[in-house]
Amino acid sequence: MNAIILNNPLIQHKLSIIRSKKTGTKEFREIIGEIATFLCYEAMEDAVLEEVEIETPMGKTKAQKLDENQYAFVPILRAGTGMLDGLVKAMPNAKIGHVGLYRNEETLKPVRYYYKMPSDIANREVIVLDPMLATGGSANDTITMLKEDGVTKIKFLCIIAAPEGIQKLEEEHPDVKIYTAAVDEKLNDIGYIVPGLGDAGDRIFGTK
Repeated sequence: MNAIILNNPLIQHKLSIIRSKKTGTKEFREIIGEIATFLCYEAMEDAVLEEVEIETPMGKTKAQKLDENQYAFVPILRAGTGMLDGLVKAMPNAKIGHVGLYRNEETLKPVRYYYKMPSDIANREVIVLDPMLATGGSANDTITMLKEDGVTKIKFLCIIAAPEGIQKLEEEHPDVKIYTAAVDEKLNDIGYIVPGLGDAGDRIFGTK
């Protein structure tokens, strides 16, 4: 399975808070960003570091440095932007692209309405962001578009995943690793993750 699940106790504690329907917008939004930062750390486990010489207050030494300009974050609008702050804190110099998709409530398939990427996106490792990997339709279409633009290194970060979404990405994009805080039981008959946490976008932006 391409899904890497972060079972760290602190992450699971944070997850329990955002699952609760009693959690308000401010706390929900903050914790989404915190979990996203943890996911980013895990996703960078295979990053290539360059040895550089620096000078500390005590003298010169060798250090390992990451070239942040080799990376791009791509949140899927709108909920994916809720994860963005957490990643930008970890890598502030990474470029940012955006993909706008909405779900057709009858077919449950994503419809594209916006796509804007850095001009050199093909030369970057791309980390796609969406809090919920449900049917996998939006994630699949986003990854397909990125590959059509020449991107060869892609990772997908989400807060909660459904088995159906993981299966779809593994079938369509077996080269893409999925990083998530939890894999839940299933999708319900309208394509929402159960038990999940509700509509992530509505809860991040307080629109319900």
